[in-house]
Amino acid sequence: MTITGVISALIVGLVVGALARLVLPGKQNISILLTILIGIAAAFIGGFIGTAIDVGWVVTLIIQVVVAVIGVSIVAGTQGRKAVRR
Repeated sequence: MTITGVISALIVGLVVGALARLVLPGKQNISILLTILIGIAAAFIGGFIGTAIDVGWVVTLIIQVVVAVIGVSIVAGTQGRKAVRR
């Protein structure tokens, strides 16, 4: 992967992370920084999958968003809600 590909994946990752939060219903109890990191990871993973199955950039972007949604939902589910003590 070239430096241009890495920079592109980082920029796409920012957008993909934000899209994943918008697609998921309800409130996610994770920080925006964690969402961005998940989006960056999803951009790399989705780009790899898109290249491996040889699809266009639109389908690759959809794969990246789906991977990010899965990642955000897993992390948000593990964070859980904080219990209130009375």
